[in-house]
Amino acid sequence: MKLADLKPVAGQSKTRKRIGRGIGTGQGKTAGKGAKGQKARNHVRVGFEGGQTPLHRRLPHARGFNNDRFKKYFALVNLETLEQFDAGTVVDPDMLIEFGIIKKLESGLKVLAEGELTKNLTVKAHKFSKAAEEKIKAAGGSTELL
Repeated sequence: MKLADLKPVAGQSKTRKRIGRGIGTGQGKTAGKGAKGQKARNHVRVGFEGGQTPLHRRLPHARGFNNDRFKKYFALVNLETLEQFDAGTVVDPDMLIEFGIIKKLESGLKVLAEGELTKNLTVKAHKFSKAAEEKIKAAGGSTELL
């Protein structure tokens, strides 16, 4: 066997399509480019709309700075919601999820001061508003940060 005798496996290599070489090839005349016009003759850049103001220039430019990637979302609970628990109960995020008061903890639980609280509860949360903390302590309860 000589180097000149080596051939690729049948079906491995394909002959190049020679376009624009006469009608006998089947790729003559328009050479696979359809009819006449700019697109048949040379390259038209992506996004070119024939001289009309292109879409990327018609739309307003987004400005500003958005730092939502690091924003913390808290599950919020008001004092009026905690009023349903019996006096002396320890209220924590797991209990609130179990009762269906909150769906899930995002970055934690925050207790807000909407409504009144008359029972002494031990409330465990990640954050309290100042007014909520004062109202819980005024009702004889206590707050605990997680």
